[in-house]
Amino acid sequence: MNTETPTPAFPLQFGLDTFGDVTFDAAGHPLSHAQTIRNLVEHGVAAEQAGLDFFGIGEHHTDDMPLSAADTVLAAIAARTDKIHLGSAVTVLSSDDPVRVFQRYSTLNAISDGRAEVILGRGSSIDSFPLFGFELSDYQELFEEKTNLFAQLLQGGPVTWEGRTRAALKDQDVVPHLETPLPTWIGVGGSPESVVRAARYGFSLMLAVIGGPVGRFAPYSQLFLQALEQFGHAPKPIGLHSPGHVAPTDEQAREEFWPRYLEVIRRVSKTRGFAVPTEASFLHEIGPDGSLYVGSPETVATKIARSMTTVNANRFDLKYAMGGLSDGALLTNIRLYGEEVVPQVRELLAASAPTTASAPTTASAA
Repeated sequence: MNTETPTPAFPLQFGLDTFGDVTFDAAGHPLSHAQTIRNLVEHGVAAEQAGLDFFGIGEHHTDDMPLSAADTVLAAIAARTDKIHLGSAVTVLSSDDPVRVFQRYSTLNAISDGRAEVILGRGSSIDSFPLFGFELSDYQELFEEKTNLFAQLLQGGPVTWEGRTRAALKDQDVVPHLETPLPTWIGVGGSPESVVRAARYGFSLMLAVIGGPVGRFAPYSQLFLQALEQFGHAPKPIGLHSPGHVAPTDEQAREEFWPRYLEVIRRVSKTRGFAVPTEASFLHEIGPDGSLYVGSPETVATKIARSMTTVNANRFDLKYAMGGLSDGALLTNIRLYGEEVVPQVRELLAASAPTTASAPTTASAA
């Protein structure tokens, strides 16, 4: 770990992310979109009961991931919870309207009494572009301009803005007004330019590590902290998002996760260019240096603690759902992650922390 730019002392956070993958019944039959969404509300409630800090839903528009209105589902969860923070994981801002994103999440912030967050993404999932009439070739300009407008909206007050990707605004009052801050993150999958963009706007950084060694993202953390300082911003949290599955034993976790993971990656590889995994590559990814957190609570906790130390992260979000898993397996995952994995991670990080520093304990907002 690079010691030239020390990690700011932010409290630890642990969350769960899902893309709304269609769940299956105990007999292996896919549930309807409606039942999948109803189950997802129960997952958010279970996440709070398990003591987790955050529950996030990523935007998708496909038959196997029918979560096209994450904020609506999050509002239903907010009505049944009291403490857990709720947000997008991620919102594809490039194909959305920043004014509407702000309005939806400021509304969620009001419903949840200040527990809403938003993670903005450039467009690694491309299904929204043709659906809403945007060209993939424009994704860079779309994201840059829309992020700029969103940052202005967060400041409050009348907004004056002009760009090429949407209609201009002049002294526009955008409602509802925020009563409390709306923590905002930029999701980054491997672009240094995106890291610098997050720092430029003073947003938090969420590193999405979905393949390969987590160590390759460590320089991005250092770049982010240095860029924040150069832009005159205070330090911000750094998060790590990766897929995984927790079960009572390593063997059960692998047996439940591997065939579903293979099928999902095989399907999305047709549009995303992913290499179809082999069993050997899967075993490497669930090993100490890989990007998948699959195993018993002890195995997953050990790996999370190591990864958070490697990238100087104070937050870890486990992408817990994989299409084809049963709802029962997902609820077990949620319970084990919150009640067994997270306490072990906290203990491991506290044990490895310098004795002169106090150990972080609770969730923090960006």
